[in-house]
Amino acid sequence: MSSDVSSDVKQSNAAATAAFDSLPPWEQRFRAARVGLPEWAEDAPERSLFVSNATGTYEVYAWNRADGAQRRVTDRPHGTTEATLTPDGEWIWWFDDTDGDEFGVWRRQPFAGPAPSAGAERDEEAVPGLAPSYPAGLALGRRGEAVVGRSTDEEGSTLHLVRPGLAPLEIYRHRESAGVGDLSHDGALIAVDHTEHGDAMHSALRVLRINPAGDGVDVVAELDDATGREEALGLSCLGFAPLPGDARMLVAHQRRGRWEPLIWDTATGAEQEIVLDLPGDVTAEWYPDASALLIEHTYRARSELHRYDLASGELTALPTLPGTVSGASARPDGTVEFLWSSSEQPPVVRSTTGEVVLAAPGPQAPPSVAVEDVWVDGPGGPVHALVQRPADAPAGPLPCVFEIHGGPTWHDSDAFAAGPAAWVDHGYAVVRVNYRGSTGYGRAWTDALRHRVGLIELEDIGAVREWAVSSGLADPERIILSGGSWGGYLTLLGLGTQPDAWALGLAAVPVADYVTAYHDEMEALKAMDRTLVGGTPEEVPARYAASSPLTYAADLKAPVYISAGVNDPRCPIRQIENYVTELEKLGKRFEIYRYDAGHGSLEVEERVKQLRLELDFVARHLPR
Repeated sequence: MSSDVSSDVKQSNAAATAAFDSLPPWEQRFRAARVGLPEWAEDAPERSLFVSNATGTYEVYAWNRADGAQRRVTDRPHGTTEATLTPDGEWIWWFDDTDGDEFGVWRRQPFAGPAPSAGAERDEEAVPGLAPSYPAGLALGRRGEAVVGRSTDEEGSTLHLVRPGLAPLEIYRHRESAGVGDLSHDGALIAVDHTEHGDAMHSALRVLRINPAGDGVDVVAELDDATGREEALGLSCLGFAPLPGDARMLVAHQRRGRWEPLIWDTATGAEQEIVLDLPGDVTAEWYPDASALLIEHTYRARSELHRYDLASGELTALPTLPGTVSGASARPDGTVEFLWSSSEQPPVVRSTTGEVVLAAPGPQAPPSVAVEDVWVDGPGGPVHALVQRPADAPAGPLPCVFEIHGGPTWHDSDAFAAGPAAWVDHGYAVVRVNYRGSTGYGRAWTDALRHRVGLIELEDIGAVREWAVSSGLADPERIILSGGSWGGYLTLLGLGTQPDAWALGLAAVPVADYVTAYHDEMEALKAMDRTLVGGTPEEVPARYAASSPLTYAADLKAPVYISAGVNDPRCPIRQIENYVTELEKLGKRFEIYRYDAGHGSLEVEERVKQLRLELDFVARHLPR
């Protein structure tokens, strides 16, 4: 399973470069090699992991910074992205599922390469005796211990303490969603993010300590901003202090209507809120010596970095270009590495020294066009949209693609995206809407979609559509509604509830039949749906019916293209087939493409194929 990331590309470099150069820019953006932000071992910072698509499939790579050596750690037909290092850098843990279904086990191999006894085809199970599950967090300790989070339909959420030579010990179980927050530096404390109060959008925190007998755990601290409140607030563990014997935890909270950091001393209960004069959401992580916090500030679809000195309270801006930081990490020498991109410029791993830390091998992705910010008055307040226009666009109204993000608790940002850039290349304006339910605009905006799920988001999308037409940007007869995951769900729901607004629909891995989707999806998503909709389909059937695309199938006027992963645990295939069967009965115009993967694909070739199929569908169906 071992291979050098550079040799993967160099074997046929000249021929590959020539072939790459002959491709249209939109396809080059998909096929260009990329690297993710490296993760490094806490006690061996020269040892790192990163994800790359250098071979055409997203896989995990090990990088020894001491000598520059890189090798491919995983090699699976459907790709691998979830992996981490033990603190000493000796072992790599990675999650092994089946064909993208997200249900599987953790495996491990030595950082230096698979041991001969492990075999070339499959690494050893990291935790023998734990049955396959959906992952719910993982924390690795310095004495060989680990805390493994699991989720299954039968058991709900469970956490297990794993110690060398001992059987896994179950230390937590609950029907509601929960996960591993962190393990303290000395392995004495375990943080649990949980939603026992029944609100999957707002977690509470619990700290456990292994009891003296070693056969169980004791609860030593609780922090809960949700239970018993008229308006639940969320908390999230950002990590214990990286020092031996230090019981402080960095926590994200929502007490002032947005995400901000605080330091919670889990031994004394003392809290230190970090109040910064920054608009928007603020999150943080520790510097390795715990003297400062690395602040990531997100505001109006862009982000930047700061250093906050804990002793002086001084906030210092770190050098980043306008755009989006998709991850950052402070190194032991005080420098910060971060993954940056903009809608115009492709992603690159940079350092605050100004250097490129890790470059992707082979030809690079061509740039796209910058986004314009648009604010539209919506029924729930101002709606922020990001607009891209072709560089040589004519003055008149353009064909337009409304590319709707997933989540729903996510947001579109000024970041590089090959899909929207492809539509721009083909002469379309692209509009991305951060509707109610999106993150980055305050807690009230994110929480606003409850009970009228889907319908509220579409009100905001509809308001931006009206602006696009009235401003002269969009040709009203040639507006496409498109999206993946929750965006695919909103596409199908929008085609049924706003049938005169959209000329075509492109729905990737969507929710199509909400009731069946609920019963078939992974347990953690059931909990989220109960929170969003207000109960199960049996408890609030009218709400599920009102929010289900299947309810409005008869009202569809526009042709729709659907793509679906047959192993998808998030938007399972059966509920999509129910929707397709209904469209067939009604004589609606549609096409469906099924592919062998889960919730999207980690194969570059498959991603290119899917975009090409969408382009072809639009070319055949959109009015000229």
